[in-house]
Amino acid sequence: MIPPDLASSLLIIIPAYNEQATVAQVVREVRRSLAGVRVVVIDDGSADATAPLARDAGAMVLPLPHHLGLGGAVQAGYKLAYELGYEYVIRIDADGQHDPLEIPKLFEALRTSGCQMVIGSRFLEADAHHTSLMRKTGVRFFRAVLRPILGQSVRDPTSGFVGVNREALQVFSRSFPLEYPEIEALVVLQRRAFRFLEVPVSVRPRMGGKSTITAPRSVYYIVHVLLGVLVNILKFERSRWRR
Repeated sequence: MIPPDLASSLLIIIPAYNEQATVAQVVREVRRSLAGVRVVVIDDGSADATAPLARDAGAMVLPLPHHLGLGGAVQAGYKLAYELGYEYVIRIDADGQHDPLEIPKLFEALRTSGCQMVIGSRFLEADAHHTSLMRKTGVRFFRAVLRPILGQSVRDPTSGFVGVNREALQVFSRSFPLEYPEIEALVVLQRRAFRFLEVPVSVRPRMGGKSTITAPRSVYYIVHVLLGVLVNILKFERSRWRR
């Protein structure tokens, strides 16, 4: 549970795109688990009933005028939270794979660790049972890529179960990777000399719907993210050179 005097400092954001099969149940679970904490679903231009179902389940809904992709939806949530004065934001996915009962664990780490980001890691204690072989292979690849860049290991660089504090919100509300943002966001943190922490979480099967990550999109994902990481590194080096 989250103490009532702290509940008003936390916002839960749920980016969603065509998740009518799951979003209402996810919202209800979050609201049952976290009394007094506001929940916002960022509807990323869904063509189905995602928005009205989320609203009926008790969430506020931030409708985006166009489909921006995951990063754009998350940034919209961060920008809203920053402008409304929230100290902390925790993002969970709309497909039901994250257990809302574990949100207090991330929140406590975020408040007490001094880190700007806390990642709910599926792989910190053991491999996730409900993650595909392709996804696990990609995670291992990005672990190897990020280790020399970050100067520390990260077990679950693609996790969508993430908490940030107001320092990170200030940065991410202005600039955030628009597509497949998780890995690039870590590089942005490193450039700012911010810190992150991983805490172990469980993962569940999707409650419904289908993942958008197909085999061709997995290849695109890897190439796109590598280019994004490279651009961020070049920006950082150029800014250091100008100093």
